[in-house]
Amino acid sequence: MNEPAASLGSTIAATIRQWVVEGRLLPGQRLSEKQLAEQLEVSRNTLREAFRLLTQQGLLTHIPYAGVMVARPDLAAIIDIYRVRQLIECQAVADASPHHPAIARMAQAVEQARAAREEHAWLTVGSANIDFHRALVSLTDSPRIEAIYADLCAELRLAFGLVDDPARIHAPYIESNSAIVELLKQGENQQAATRLAAYLQQSERSLLAVYKG
Repeated sequence: MNEPAASLGSTIAATIRQWVVEGRLLPGQRLSEKQLAEQLEVSRNTLREAFRLLTQQGLLTHIPYAGVMVARPDLAAIIDIYRVRQLIECQAVADASPHHPAIARMAQAVEQARAAREEHAWLTVGSANIDFHRALVSLTDSPRIEAIYADLCAELRLAFGLVDDPARIHAPYIESNSAIVELLKQGENQQAATRLAAYLQQSERSLLAVYKG
């Protein structure tokens, strides 16, 4: 494959990854190569390159005679996702400056989640929650950590997609997010990190209970 085609494949992979993050593609969903190629206005070869990249990243699965499916995170993947979240997010909060501009973005994501909750738009609440945590990770001022977390967000959204009742997984954390913002503004970083650690443990347990069920 020549360089321009490979580059376009990467661009298309990024678009499909963003659809996963937005909750537009669900775990186990079969992807039609013909429909996607038409929708994205690319050749099937380019789309296959995007599929190859996303399969390597664990977001898609190729099943012989069935085609390409959106990946369904297994038990080990969920545990590992939350292990990484604990390591990155809790340290980011513990070390944050109370004047960091990311805190304003975190607060904005909370307000977006509250507005969506009033309309029972739980898919939007989930997107706002991911925006909150991406802003939180930017407290690190590390482009490398932010890039790692951006990739993790797609897997996280697939894990959320395992839950039949999205209100169950998103509603309890809106006000917890707000409390973390207020603690950071007050310079109470350790309290914020402790609250976040407990919050992530609760979220992990909720997802694991759904998976085991």
